[in-house]
Amino acid sequence: MGKVSLGAVDEAATPRFCEVTSTDRTRRALISVFDKTGIVELGRALHELGWELISSGGTASVLVDAGVAVTDVAEYTGMPVMFGHRVVTLHHRIHAGILADRGSASHLADLHTHGIEPIDLVVVNFYPFDAAPGIEMIDIGGPTLVRGAAKNHSHVGVVVDPHEYEAVVAEITAQGVLSRSTRQRLARTAFAHTASYDAAIRDWFDADSADGTGVDHVLPRTVQLVFERASVLRYGENPHQAAARYRALGETGMWEKIIQHNGPALSYLNIFDADVAWRIVHDLGSSPSAVIIKHANPCGVAVADDLATATERAYECDPHSAFGGVIATNRVIDQPTADVIVGAAQADVIVAPGYQQDVINRLVTKRRNTRILQLDPASSSHTQRAEVRQIGDGFLLQEPRSLSPDASGWATVTRRQPTDVELVDAVFAWRVCAHTKSNAVVLARNRTTVGIGTGQQNRATAGELAAANAAGRAAGGACASDGFYPFADGIHAAADAGVAVIVQPGGSVNDESTISAADDRGVAMMFTGERQFLH
Repeated sequence: MGKVSLGAVDEAATPRFCEVTSTDRTRRALISVFDKTGIVELGRALHELGWELISSGGTASVLVDAGVAVTDVAEYTGMPVMFGHRVVTLHHRIHAGILADRGSASHLADLHTHGIEPIDLVVVNFYPFDAAPGIEMIDIGGPTLVRGAAKNHSHVGVVVDPHEYEAVVAEITAQGVLSRSTRQRLARTAFAHTASYDAAIRDWFDADSADGTGVDHVLPRTVQLVFERASVLRYGENPHQAAARYRALGETGMWEKIIQHNGPALSYLNIFDADVAWRIVHDLGSSPSAVIIKHANPCGVAVADDLATATERAYECDPHSAFGGVIATNRVIDQPTADVIVGAAQADVIVAPGYQQDVINRLVTKRRNTRILQLDPASSSHTQRAEVRQIGDGFLLQEPRSLSPDASGWATVTRRQPTDVELVDAVFAWRVCAHTKSNAVVLARNRTTVGIGTGQQNRATAGELAAANAAGRAAGGACASDGFYPFADGIHAAADAGVAVIVQPGGSVNDESTISAADDRGVAMMFTGERQFLH
């Protein structure tokens, strides 16, 4: 490529720094970062490649201390730092050098007239507003630099993520400049970053505002969701559907920390079901627990004194439905547990906090296509975001669901009180029921599901399915219903299944009738006062 045509501009009078493709002019990078990760290595590499570095404040100090030559912004612009560091890079010499269109004769002439050098690379990250929200954490200079560089990405590279430094240096080393495709990709990332940053500030204002109802705090007037693609999946819900996993921009979630020990690439449903299983198994307390998920619903859940027993009991709930499902445990899988899994129905996915020595080999020998995943147990306590669901061309948003940690707020409404053992089963059944699609009825005994009726259009059918699956195993156990029983037939169905205690939200106009039916059948019944529909 040759020089850019300057049209009416006298090329002989125009300094060579105005030539877009000139390789002998000094390249310049402006570096101003809060997160100093990798900045010394980046600065040193650029300096060794002959670049001039412009920086200020903490960034300049770090580079100078490391022996990297830097021109201070104040020296570069001729203006001192003012207003408590609020005005540093906000200067025409900086922004003209970034924004000048190197393909425009008039822009090049202006650079020449005013003695302004072009800036070829902008490396910036912002004050961490999320970590310490407040007025002084609202970055002005950083986003302004980033937006200017991203707008002029035809000529300027912009980097907001330290993870990009190595690749940027490698490309500049190999080619002398960043390619157009790289600059465009970095610019897109930069605009997404500024959008996410502004969204965090907006959310802070929303949280600080009050309209007398609290609605704006829980359900803000505007919502901006900014996600970045984390991985392309094998396929979507069906093989003909493309799919990818996304994460909140700039965040590292539980799925970034996953280790896959075996099996094909993950699909949309593999991740969806594994996520459901992981949340349930860590919602059951600290005792050894196992959960089997099929189509986003539990088909077997158990808590026991050891993991192998819990796993075996979970499979026994519904071994037919367990085929091709996802199994999750809250403990490291040992050899006895692996023996149970190998001898049970084929699992598409196994997810656990870890695996004892040789357990993976044991599982792979019998289950070659099973995806064996390892997740950090700490990821089970991730912050719940508002729940968003698409409807046509709009969205529904609700605050995250909450679930009572125990039965302390429940009310026994029958003459018969549940025993301590029955109460343990009632709490267990209620927690499983809350993770089961509505209408849902769960029968449990000895902290093990024995019958689950899910996704039914009426509660009576859900109860019938649960009882049929239990096949007599619910005797002396508990029944949980995610919504109130509108009629006494549901109470009789549970009593016919042999349960000793029923737990339900209550709140029906027929509560007196259902309480009377429970009393007639000698069954204890408790009202939770909270409905747990899940659609």
